[in-house]
Amino acid sequence: MNVILCEDIPSLGKTGDVVKVKEGFARNYLIPQKKVFLATANNLKRIEQEKVKRAALDQKAKEEASVLAEKLNKVSITMTVEVNDLDKMYGSVTESDIVRALKDEGHSFEKKDILLEKPIEDLGIFEVGVLLHKEVTAKIRVWVAKK
Repeated sequence: MNVILCEDIPSLGKTGDVVKVKEGFARNYLIPQKKVFLATANNLKRIEQEKVKRAALDQKAKEEASVLAEKLNKVSITMTVEVNDLDKMYGSVTESDIVRALKDEGHSFEKKDILLEKPIEDLGIFEVGVLLHKEVTAKIRVWVAKK
């Protein structure tokens, strides 16, 4: 049975994709959950129109994210941390700490938007990525200094 996805489903595809699934899976799970609708001629025309609209909105969001990225690339935040006698940090600087510091600067982000491979455990200057759009990432400077 061919169906059109109404939302991203990792095992099947992205929104608007036409996929072939077993009839029982579609009728018993996907259709009642409103995750898909049948791939009829009218539905295919409608989904093509929605794809064009979505592409235009996505392009606009990408342009706005690029403008914001230029501003954020100039942002620098300072994190002061407790250290021992050997200048070793007691804890680490995590995504949550960076989100709080950015909020104090007037920027609102979520923890998942901060691209940090591992928590910062040393003093120094670090470049941290901030995901603004699926294709746009800004880099901010994080200065980790002792109190």
